[in-house]
Amino acid sequence: MTKKTQNVLKWLWISIITICVVVYIADPSVFANETIAAFILKFSGYAWAAYLLIHLLRGFVLLPSTPLIFAGVILFPNQLIWVLIVSLIGILGSSVLIYYFSDKLGFSSFFESESKNIKLIKEKLASKYGFYYILFWSFFPIVPTDIICYVSGALRIKLPVFVSALLLGELVLCSIYIFGASYFMS
Repeated sequence: MTKKTQNVLKWLWISIITICVVVYIADPSVFANETIAAFILKFSGYAWAAYLLIHLLRGFVLLPSTPLIFAGVILFPNQLIWVLIVSLIGILGSSVLIYYFSDKLGFSSFFESESKNIKLIKEKLASKYGFYYILFWSFFPIVPTDIICYVSGALRIKLPVFVSALLLGELVLCSIYIFGASYFMS
């Protein structure tokens, strides 16, 4: 990919994120669980496909998966296992796309720096404990999982290590969200 194409992609990506942030600031209800559920419901017979597609694309605009997961609980209260499965497929799919596109967006060049902090991040993620750093990051609900996806892709962390850690962390977190929300909604 040429440098010019890479720059166009990067600025397009930044523009989309900026638009989403402005929309969120202007009207936070646009990204509320109920609004997302209502939007997906518009696709009636294709609601599951729409749910999965939104999950796959949300990582590129840094939209957290949490409101989408809760929207799934609202939409499909009697199919919580499927909400979990589709959410995990969507999150993993989105994460792998982010992992591969992080280089195309120029993140690899950011990590070529030899600063102390960058070296520390590289060492931690490439060490034998890298799996656990990714696992903890993906399980910890306060920090955006998408960031570790961009970083792992840029640093070329082994894909099986990245995917397995992410799957385990997200499986626990999504299960807590889905079954916890269902319990409190009943």
